[in-house]
Amino acid sequence: MIDTHTHADSRSSEDFDLMYTSGIDTAITCSFYPYKLRNQTCLINHFDRILEYDTKRAEEYGLKLEVALGLHPANVSENNDQIYEEIRRLVEEKKIVAIGEIGLDDNTINEQKAFKKQLEIAEDTKSKVIIHTPRKNKKEVLKDIKIIVDETINPKLVVIDHINPNVVEDVIDYDYTLGLTVQPQKMTKEEAIKILDKYGFNKFLLNSDISNKPSDPISVPKTVRTLKKLGYKNSDIEKVAFKNAKKFFKI
Repeated sequence: MIDTHTHADSRSSEDFDLMYTSGIDTAITCSFYPYKLRNQTCLINHFDRILEYDTKRAEEYGLKLEVALGLHPANVSENNDQIYEEIRRLVEEKKIVAIGEIGLDDNTINEQKAFKKQLEIAEDTKSKVIIHTPRKNKKEVLKDIKIIVDETINPKLVVIDHINPNVVEDVIDYDYTLGLTVQPQKMTKEEAIKILDKYGFNKFLLNSDISNKPSDPISVPKTVRTLKKLGYKNSDIEKVAFKNAKKFFKI
């Protein structure tokens, strides 16, 4: 199985062990710095930690970490040029499988500028992107995310993440790949399964978004096993368990 959105830097070695023994072979870890940034160097150090340290921590327990790095909307400042240069370098050196997570949270002008700039880098380098949608005002903010995405990048390069029953209709007919986050306070596995049952398995990825907030490191295996118990076809289950992710991220 592949968990397509995690924040491994905020999780313990015991979580990695649990994930691997529960059937997760690979996880994609995204950047997000949960504290106020004093300067751009802090975020670059955060990137380095994920690439050089957390991947090795996970590997000790059998879990392969693929890495997505980007400027999360919560980390946007007035001047982000050094971060953009670093993201482009990491993409060009093939150190990351996607730019992410990026997106909009409070939907400020600075957030929109940073989001668009990173999409431009992705379009220019033909990189995949993982796009954050917020917990609050998700439907309204998603409208602006779609506008900026459609103006800037090939939608086939895009994952729009944290999709839930309230907004799935707003994105299902576009060429985006859609992330379903099964996490306490976000969406239950039953809600995710209802979405898959209604819209099919071809466009979706599963993830736990484990972070410093309430999380379940094995929400992906729980969802996959529940699908199996309910009698869904193995060929469909495999799409959200790993096949869609392998194809999209080329991992």
